[in-house]
Amino acid sequence: MRQVLAASRPFSWINTAFPFAAAYLMAAGGRVDATLVVGTLFFLGPYNLLMYGVNDVFDYASDLRNPRKGGIEGGLVAPAEAAAAHRRILVACAVTTLPFVAWLVTVGSGGAVAANLTLLGVLFLVVAYSAPVLRFKERPVLDSATSAMHFVGPALYALVLVGADLGARTVWPVLVAFTAWGMGSHAFGAVQDVRADREGGIASVATVLGAHATVVASTVAYVLAAAVLLAVPWPGWLAALLPLPYAANAAAFWSVRDEDCERANRGWRRFLWLNLVTGFLVTMLLIATART
Repeated sequence: MRQVLAASRPFSWINTAFPFAAAYLMAAGGRVDATLVVGTLFFLGPYNLLMYGVNDVFDYASDLRNPRKGGIEGGLVAPAEAAAAHRRILVACAVTTLPFVAWLVTVGSGGAVAANLTLLGVLFLVVAYSAPVLRFKERPVLDSATSAMHFVGPALYALVLVGADLGARTVWPVLVAFTAWGMGSHAFGAVQDVRADREGGIASVATVLGAHATVVASTVAYVLAAAVLLAVPWPGWLAALLPLPYAANAAAFWSVRDEDCERANRGWRRFLWLNLVTGFLVTMLLIATART
């Protein structure tokens, strides 16, 4: 159980449950129902186990060379236990995911075909990111886009499930900015692994662009996210301030190069905690928006 729990990275659970719950609540006018509860629980635990568990299993060779694995940033089992642990993790992924998905698909079958297709698309991207043959994580730029959808996807699914107008000024800028933030975050996170990924034979946006260029691209993505959020009506456009600390965090490693890429890990650890502060501020902003 410890191995399975570690594979799901509990510290990051909120990063996928929050977007679903917030989008559902706001689009549904604050309605709390069984779909909200079940969906939030699914995107809280099982979804993260599927996402990170599959990744840990199929990235094991490179993770062994990566000094940051084996803690808050990803589970890592001893080589002697790897085969059994990996089977256990994959079985746990299936056992925890399928019941929730079956329930959500049943809810969506009442006319929300688009919602079911969105959910299945999100799950496909979660598996395709790490699974053999597909391995979207080894296709530069597609890796960042897919990773972004791991977090934008739950929010998009909630909006489609509720029947929200995706073209509304309160919706599309948030989705676009969230995607830019997600791509920037993935790219920045890949910087610290440039040498480990190359040694493990894994390609990424950072191994192709190089550490410095990736940091620059990440910083630009955060600034773009901030600019797009200015299109949201008051008081929502205050959210444009939130990507700026991420841009500053990435820009602090402007001078990083492939040879000292591991130095960016300090920025990544700061990023993990920055998410919690940002989540609090987003919550306050959502409450203010709902009251107006």
